[in-house]
Amino acid sequence: MASTPAADVATRFDLGPIDQISFAVDDLDAALPRYAALFGEFTVRTVRLTPERVRYRGRPMSATLALGFARSGDVEIELVQVLDGDAPSLEHLRDHGEGLHHVRFRVADIEARKQVLVEAGYEIVVEGTTERGSSFAYLEAPAGLGHTVIELIQPPA
Repeated sequence: MASTPAADVATRFDLGPIDQISFAVDDLDAALPRYAALFGEFTVRTVRLTPERVRYRGRPMSATLALGFARSGDVEIELVQVLDGDAPSLEHLRDHGEGLHHVRFRVADIEARKQVLVEAGYEIVVEGTTERGSSFAYLEAPAGLGHTVIELIQPPA
């Protein structure tokens, strides 16, 4: 079986399988019926990102997000609306409109995976910790890979 570029990246960077696909949306309430038709029922919650825990392009970040979550097999589907503040999905909405924003990989050693990706030309866009203690980072691929954004997440120990 021939390997695909996606498989090569997953193997080269030791990321494992994708565990989340995230979509940027302008209005979560309006988007829910469209995405529910594809993925089933969503649960919704609001998350506050604080400058003590999150950095966006190297600067402290503050934002409130409305998030919708569903599942497709082993993959979590996430919808993200920025209610206030600034966040990467707003860049996506300005540049591309609603749609696929990033894919996420669950990793055991986020610092090691970030280092490997940065050495390969990826740029760290956002990094920090969640309210629940997970470490995360969004990295944008170099232009040759279409500026694809991936998220790494490491659950708390």
